[in-house]
Amino acid sequence: MQSMNSFDFEELAEIELQKDEEEQAQLGGVQVTDDGTREFNDASVNDPYYDIARHGIIHVAGDDNSGRTVITFSCFRLPPCHEIDHTRLLEYLKYTLDQYVENDYTVVYFHYGLNSRNKPSLSWLQSAYKAFDRKYKKNLKALYVVHPTNFIKVLWKIFKPVISHKFGKKVSYMNHLSDLREHLRFNRLVIPQEVLQHDEKLRLQHKGKAAPVTKAPPPPRPPLPTQQFGVSLEYLKNKNKGELIPPVMEQTISYLKVKGLRTEGLFRRSVAVHIIKDIQKLYNLGKAVNFDEYGDPHIPAGILKTFLRELPDPLLTFESYQPILRITSVESILRVNRCIEIVHRLPDHNYAVLKYLICFLKVVSIEHILHQKGVETMWSF
Repeated sequence: MQSMNSFDFEELAEIELQKDEEEQAQLGGVQVTDDGTREFNDASVNDPYYDIARHGIIHVAGDDNSGRTVITFSCFRLPPCHEIDHTRLLEYLKYTLDQYVENDYTVVYFHYGLNSRNKPSLSWLQSAYKAFDRKYKKNLKALYVVHPTNFIKVLWKIFKPVISHKFGKKVSYMNHLSDLREHLRFNRLVIPQEVLQHDEKLRLQHKGKAAPVTKAPPPPRPPLPTQQFGVSLEYLKNKNKGELIPPVMEQTISYLKVKGLRTEGLFRRSVAVHIIKDIQKLYNLGKAVNFDEYGDPHIPAGILKTFLRELPDPLLTFESYQPILRITSVESILRVNRCIEIVHRLPDHNYAVLKYLICFLKVVSIEHILHQKGVETMWSF
């Protein structure tokens, strides 16, 4: 980045950031307070990066429409520079990403809330860019920049000489939160309330401050009699003569037990979207699926993940979401009992499917360990 030395880009970026702040003020934007803590703060005091995690800047937010882990970064939750160690922030970001970079993942960057008081220095941004080497860039499939401003344009010009064309193609700019809906499971994102309010103000400004006109969504289509994906476990149980384990799960797991347990990277590699959709269509039409025709254990593994991902109510249910998040605040000696309580409160079909899945994943784990030791096994439920 030697070309950066010939211009005072730091000053230029600061000027653009001040312009952004003026525009936000005209919209009635909310200023970041000196208190960096925010809602959704579920960090445990035992977290090695609790001093950073407590601000809620970074969140792991489920998966996108292709089953990739989504990680969000919210500028609004950045406290003033004198209240945070940016070196630790970079370490925490790498620490979080390290848990997911072996698989495909997506990053959502919420730009609103960055101002002259909480903006990291340009030298820190340079260090951060250099720190994220190929290990992090290889499996990053998309970077969504939400509410971009002129400041972002300046940064892009600064870094453009060293940004590869391949990486640049992964970056998408989202002027409104609604633009994210076609790519992500929007209701799972952890978005600061102030960002939601800012988005609404932008939307009204774009419409000339006219009252939003919305059309009532069309009524949902009833599922096919043989529908397997996107329907509830209770629906499947009723259509399957009371059987608690859905056919898709039973068939994919049965195949993987015989022909997939020793497949390298099982459940980690992505499958072509068109293959997944073709198999989903077969299942939903009540037609037989022969995984031997595909000759790739990653395909039934991908179908199993897709089936679970498309359940209208998650396997652990929305009702259990908050109790699960609060587990980290429970004393460690009591956490197992707390987990047992949550699991036993699940509906019967959810409990049965969860148990079936966990038993299978345990077999996968044990088989992997034994395979590494050269031990042959034969499993059956």
